[in-house]
Amino acid sequence: MQIKKFKLSEKQLEQLVDKVGSCIATDKITVEGLLVGYMYRTEPEFDSDSGWRFFSGTESQEYVDNPNNSMIYSVNTIANYDKAIIPFLEFDIGTELERTIDNIFITVVHDK
Repeated sequence: MQIKKFKLSEKQLEQLVDKVGSCIATDKITVEGLLVGYMYRTEPEFDSDSGWRFFSGTESQEYVDNPNNSMIYSVNTIANYDKAIIPFLEFDIGTELERTIDNIFITVVHDK
């Protein structure tokens, strides 16, 4: 088992958001230090799960399919990596957002 070297140390983490719960994020964010490029909220899968899933947007399907490339974190931890997610954390289940080239998050709309 490989030990992950996180971009931020535990001492660097601030309390930015309260009581949001946990989430899943990829190593592209927490190890490589990339910003969140894509985020969505799904039905929670376990008790403390907020339903939020965070990706840099650079992950391949093969990367995402490898469980060693993501972990469960406090949403507060991911907010420390990218404060731009904070205004969206109260959005409803089903929310899907992506970061544009202008560095703003927009709602993803799927064609029917």
